[in-house]
Amino acid sequence: MDIRKHTIGVRVFSFFLLVALTVCAQDAPGSGTERDGTHARGQREGDGAPEIIPHRRNSHNAIAPTGGSTGVITPNITFHGGPVMGAPNVYLIWYGNWNQSNGSDTASGKNIVKDFLHGLSGSNYYLTNSSYGAPTGTFAVKSEYTDSYSQGNSLTDVKVQSVVSAAIRSGQMGPADSNGIYFVLTSSDVAETSGFCSQYCGWHTAGTISGSNVKYAFVGNANRCLSSCAAQMTSPNGNAGVDGMVSVLAHELEETNTDPNLDAWYDANGSEDADKCAWTFGSSVKRTSSGAYYNMTLTGQTGNSRNFLVQRELDVNSKCYVDYVNKIQ
Repeated sequence: MDIRKHTIGVRVFSFFLLVALTVCAQDAPGSGTERDGTHARGQREGDGAPEIIPHRRNSHNAIAPTGGSTGVITPNITFHGGPVMGAPNVYLIWYGNWNQSNGSDTASGKNIVKDFLHGLSGSNYYLTNSSYGAPTGTFAVKSEYTDSYSQGNSLTDVKVQSVVSAAIRSGQMGPADSNGIYFVLTSSDVAETSGFCSQYCGWHTAGTISGSNVKYAFVGNANRCLSSCAAQMTSPNGNAGVDGMVSVLAHELEETNTDPNLDAWYDANGSEDADKCAWTFGSSVKRTSSGAYYNMTLTGQTGNSRNFLVQRELDVNSKCYVDYVNKIQ
């Protein structure tokens, strides 16, 4: 045998093996690496799972909700060239059982969510989105859909996508809407195996469903883990799980508005606008007669007023606001 040829062959094989392993490592599911490879973004549950941008758990253990900084939150949020949504359409997919006797997964719990969304569009809070150019600070709730455990009571990220796909295919919400944001809202007996309660309280992403670029999000009822996904054990509307849920819903809604395809507005660490203000509630927090905290009052579907405790949102100049119109941080 020619020893030189054998040695060269081994070196060539080793080089190409190293290249192959490097490529596989870069493309491996769960790497959390953004498309341009410059920084970590979201997470993947496994092969074929979508990249999700999670909303972290509440790490504050204060008796009262944390106010947060009133200065510029660095690093600054910057634009990466992707599209943003002007005035998106919102679709609600009620997953699991929302007619339970536990005082949280109930019809009245659903009404809290719908009242919240009714008052949120165009509110002084949500108008923060208008600072990003194309977003108008408004949205429209288009339709609802009920899914009674079609994917069981333990969801993976892929199964969440299947829930959205089935809801669209049903025709009950109209055709797939590329200007829509589809929310999978799970009852508290439903687990999300990539980390609901243990790692996050909600997430958003985008993917091709029924031939359209569909933006969708997962938000679970915080009654499953109040210490992780709510800011208080009591609540202004008598349902701590759903009151905690609407704060996460606002978070995911505004992030999808300003970073729908995960390539628009985020900072050097990959954090989106609401991430940078997560679990802070500003200086205008008040208390109800029952002792529950709140920082905004919104008008519901029937003209009724409700109080809510909602996490602040970042504007384009990297300041967190509760009331963008009056610059209340």
